[in-house]
Amino acid sequence: MFWTSLVDLAHGFEVALQPHNLLYCFIGVLIGNLVGVLPGMGVLSAVSILLPLTFGMQPVAAILMISGIFYGAQYGGAICSILLNLPSHPPHAVTCLDGYPLTQQGKGGVALGITMMGAVFGAAFGILQMMFLAPYIAKIAFSFQAAEICSLMLLGLLAGSTLAKGSPLKGVAMTAFGMLLGLVGTDTATSIERYTFGHYELADGIELVALALGLFGIAEFLRSVNNVAPVNTAYTKLKFKDMRPSKAEAKEAAMPILRGTLVGSLCSLIPGTGPVIASFIAYATEKKVSKNPEKFGTGAIAGVAAPEASTHSSIQGDFIPTMSLGIPGDAAMALLLGALIIHNITPGPRLIVEHPDVFWGLVASFWIGNLILVFLNVPMIGVWVRLLTVPYRYLYPSALFFICIGVFATRNSLFDVGVTLVIGVFGYLLLLLRFEPAPMLLGFVLGPRFEENFRRALNIAHGDLGTFVERPISAFFLAICAALIGLQIYARIKKARAPVKLASTAFD
Repeated sequence: MFWTSLVDLAHGFEVALQPHNLLYCFIGVLIGNLVGVLPGMGVLSAVSILLPLTFGMQPVAAILMISGIFYGAQYGGAICSILLNLPSHPPHAVTCLDGYPLTQQGKGGVALGITMMGAVFGAAFGILQMMFLAPYIAKIAFSFQAAEICSLMLLGLLAGSTLAKGSPLKGVAMTAFGMLLGLVGTDTATSIERYTFGHYELADGIELVALALGLFGIAEFLRSVNNVAPVNTAYTKLKFKDMRPSKAEAKEAAMPILRGTLVGSLCSLIPGTGPVIASFIAYATEKKVSKNPEKFGTGAIAGVAAPEASTHSSIQGDFIPTMSLGIPGDAAMALLLGALIIHNITPGPRLIVEHPDVFWGLVASFWIGNLILVFLNVPMIGVWVRLLTVPYRYLYPSALFFICIGVFATRNSLFDVGVTLVIGVFGYLLLLLRFEPAPMLLGFVLGPRFEENFRRALNIAHGDLGTFVERPISAFFLAICAALIGLQIYARIKKARAPVKLASTAFD
């Protein structure tokens, strides 16, 4: 398997180094870097806006560009968190705790250098994990039938909803609502329209692009439109030599980078965790094992190295369940899953066999894209910081214009534009009520596939629900689902019984 993977990787480099694929990989990481810098303009918004542009592209080029946006955004987010105390991207919120104090001490360049070291090592480990682990997972998954696939998807849906930030109950509700939206349209089994309410435009269902742009484009813009806080650029004048850490600083960061990488790689294999949870767990772990935990929050190098390494390791590892099992770990991966389906590529165990150019071209592009990002970030730091001084009143109308164009281009339908606006307003209300919209996208993408496999499993078993517990692999996944629910209930009861504390310290 080892030598086979290396041969396949060589084929992947042949695909990724083709001029047009290399160009789209560069465009993806460049846009991702820009998106990581801009607050409010998240990865989901960017991918949603650009998704219609990929319809006329070759599948490999489209997936390379979209994937480049995902991991490219992590580099830009770290820059703003460290230099400006501005967590433009959620996984980097914890980096602000020690990154900005380091900047105030005149060590912002060192913090960025350590970040680059952690990013490169974490991403490399995640890529190797995908190279050698994904084929094994896919090989095991070949034995899955409808019952096992259904139970696995249920685990992904449940994990994605209960492990999302906020109330687990609200996450489950949003996932269920997303599954309901996924049922809108014509039932493939009976050819009967469902939940269209007489609108023939909904006979083909709600467009993924319309839902994603409404939830993560318009809704986020409405929430952030009044953000007019000035950006402090007093600490942003850096030279390349400022980013080179000393031997002592590099030695101090080495073990936190290794531990953070391992935390991120493990979190990536659990559906629903994602880089946000991985970065916080890595920070908390590092503080627990540190001999000087009191330094955390005042400019500890380990407080930057560990979460950044875990973020990049988790981002690359998140592609493993998405590509090899067809189970997205979070909303961003769910959108990538939708992009694959749009290009008539079925994610799952057969993807590596049926579309080796897509899988191995993607793996090779990870190496190329991360290398591009390392050389791209150093000269572009000043540009990204100056870009943050552009008032939002100019950025948002431009983004909304491209949203409308992108939705209309999907099916040449003004009705879809109206649907996007309605979903956007609804998503904004959800945000005000502290309902996270991300699980809704997860339910929308996986819901129809869950229903399809549920029906198929019952048809094979002649309507006997016992087939889901009689088959060992299916029963194992259902047991994990039950354990996950049990842990959530236990945590809720424990929290309700815990005495109220007047003061607490984060990550103690």
